[in-house]
Amino acid sequence: MREDFLHYLWKFKKFDVLNLKTFNGEQITIINVGQYLALSGPDFFNAQISIGDQKWAGNIEIHLKSSDWYVHHHERDAAYENVILHVVWEHDSEIFRRDNTEIPVLELKNYVDAITLANYQSLMRPKSWIFCEKQLKNCDEFTLQNWKERLFFERLERKAKPIYELLEQTNTDWEAVLFCLLAKNFGLNANGEIFFKIAQSIPFSVVRKESFEVENLESLLMGNAGLLNDEKEDTYFKDLKFRYFYLIHKYQIEKKYVEPVQFFKHRPDNFPTIRLSQLANLYQVQQNLFSKISTLNSVKSIYEIFEVSASHYWQNHYQFDKLSTAKKKKLSKAFIDLLIINTLIPIQFAYAKSQGKEILEDLIQLLNDVTPEKNAIIDKFNSFGLESKNAFETQSLLQLKNEYCNKSRCLDCGIGMELLKKS
Repeated sequence: MREDFLHYLWKFKKFDVLNLKTFNGEQITIINVGQYLALSGPDFFNAQISIGDQKWAGNIEIHLKSSDWYVHHHERDAAYENVILHVVWEHDSEIFRRDNTEIPVLELKNYVDAITLANYQSLMRPKSWIFCEKQLKNCDEFTLQNWKERLFFERLERKAKPIYELLEQTNTDWEAVLFCLLAKNFGLNANGEIFFKIAQSIPFSVVRKESFEVENLESLLMGNAGLLNDEKEDTYFKDLKFRYFYLIHKYQIEKKYVEPVQFFKHRPDNFPTIRLSQLANLYQVQQNLFSKISTLNSVKSIYEIFEVSASHYWQNHYQFDKLSTAKKKKLSKAFIDLLIINTLIPIQFAYAKSQGKEILEDLIQLLNDVTPEKNAIIDKFNSFGLESKNAFETQSLLQLKNEYCNKSRCLDCGIGMELLKKS
């Protein structure tokens, strides 16, 4: 048994409220369960109850055992002076305030029906993956949809935090923030953080000025990625290297150490040389990119904007000085979908919020048109009957698994609460 189950029982009065008595036999009437704080201090604030003929207003503290009061040293903490009722599963010790007055105790195990308890135990029984894996299919569609929207909103709020931090670093330059976020996502998992540092190492004012000549952008990105350090006979390599040293001298760009980019275990189309060239070409083709994407509300228009390829040189190269079979290396639809999910949607959300606008429904609608992600977590949910039709649903389920299932927050979860009610 966990304490959060007792919080759930008290908050929703999932016990026999008509015949409540303190451990000493006095009648209890609940007028208001109070406000659930989930912070330090008593669990429920500003509750109202009657004990016998006396009405009380104050706080409720909840523990598995009465003696936990002393285990947690509440007897020394002034924040617990206004506790009017100690709600426990098992009463094993009298509890006193600092002035030695006894705190009334409600022993809940005598008032919870067997079905509610059995349902909780079934929900929390260890499973192969998540607690409710066998019961997921029993959750109704209305509850699922509402909970998915809440999860999606939480995920966006989490993704927006680093965006606001970047805004402070860039003097609220949304174009510069977008450049850094796109760079990170162009690097995928292996090179994402490295690409992000590369983008940060180049003042965006320089990107703006040099975006009309793609070779200049490529030279800055690849130079700061450490890809131009060697000596090669390749003409294109020599040209980029010359441009790089000219530009860092011209703009007095400080060369900062960035970890080496990773080629190992990447498909050739995801090599850092290809992705950096595609990023450079995007900014050469699309001037003022943020102003274009900040209000886009259709997947088709996003695909059109990101219709870019790596430079001509890279059509028959994956690395400098190594010829390969000719191939036009365009951004794929699947890759653009990742950009939509991980960059464009979060930055649209953050920008709208900064402007005091509510666009959550628009973003959900946009992701409804994006192909669902494929990964081990989504495959597992599918196997337990929770199938995803689009990226909105996969994003919601990732939030569910990472922030609720992995942390055993079943009683904070809309699905867990609904299954508990049905049990």
